Amino acid sequence: MSPVNITDSRFAYVYLAKVADQAERYNDVIEQLKKLISFANAQLTVDERNLLSIAYKNVTATLRSSWRAIDTLQKIQGPSSTRSGGALREIPHPRCRPWEEKVFYCKMRGDYYRYLAEISRPQSYDQYATTSLDAYKFAYKHAIITLDPTHPTRLGLALNFAVYFHDIVRSPDRACHLAKHAFDEAVATMIDPSFAEHSLEDSFMILQLLKDDLILWSGEMEA
Repeated sequence: MSPVNITDSRFAYVYLAKVADQAERYNDVIEQLKKLISFANAQLTVDERNLLSIAYKNVTATLRSSWRAIDTLQKIQGPSSTRSGGALREIPHPRCRPWEEKVFYCKMRGDYYRYLAEISRPQSYDQYATTSLDAYKFAYKHAIITLDPTHPTRLGLALNFAVYFHDIVRSPDRACHLAKHAFDEAVATMIDPSFAEHSLEDSFMILQLLKDDLILWSGEMEA
């Protein structure tokens, strides 16, 4: 019997990614999941996709925090653009995949172009902002058709799309409109007598974030 090659197994890639995540070595998490994407033909589980998204979010969060602290675009834009661009190149193409996956990856694309817009120079801002908007619009259009209003992927998309309108478009009224619509639809679904409650921990957490942002943004509009 030939030995099992655990160095090229799904278990090995996920295990090493989780170990790196626990050690907060997020670039190593990304490297292991990039190998898994190639190994598994981009067919990642929900947990694996979340691990990938969180890793990139932590990598870019550090750079965005540094940018805000020093307020010097020239010092931070280069590495941020490179690493975020790396994320976009590794995101599996959503064509011919289940709709939940398509929505998830298009949301991820919108997120990272939004991050790039936040730290870009004026000549790049419009391009990044427009690309982010296109990704969010595509994802949201299909999310409202294919995903339940309480689905965490749909709610997470609504939250981040609303943040786009607030932070990039500078339109708290549009941000509030989108967030309130998503919040109200989810709550209406939950109180429907035919609604079968299942594991909604993630959904409840996102609903709370939507509520908090609605309160904050409404206060900005009143001010």
